[in-house]
Amino acid sequence: MDPKKLEHFKNLLLEKRQRIIQEVDRTFQALEKGTEHLSDPSDIATMESDLGFELRLRDRERKLLKKIDKALQKIEEGSYGICEACGEEIEEKRLEARPEATLCIRCKREQERLEKLRGE
Repeated sequence: MDPKKLEHFKNLLLEKRQRIIQEVDRTFQALEKGTEHLSDPSDIATMESDLGFELRLRDRERKLLKKIDKALQKIEEGSYGICEACGEEIEEKRLEARPEATLCIRCKREQERLEKLRGE
């Protein structure tokens, strides 16, 4: 991949990383503000439900941050955009949609098919 394209994907990854970190910061700020004493059981239940949902989202984002960091490392190493399964180049169209992708679309579909068969 040429240096100009690599720089483009690096910028996409860095922007995505920054958005996630800002969301995490907002969640923690909301948690700090939301520690007021609630007396109504339904309000408490709603707050706990919302908190559980937010924490699940943040966990997914934590995993995504790891993938983004791995993609950034691959850019530095010169192996970005290469499918980890078959060794072929990942289409730029796919990288535009998911710049942290590690598999080409063919290998990703195969992975998903096998996961479905195993019931994952």
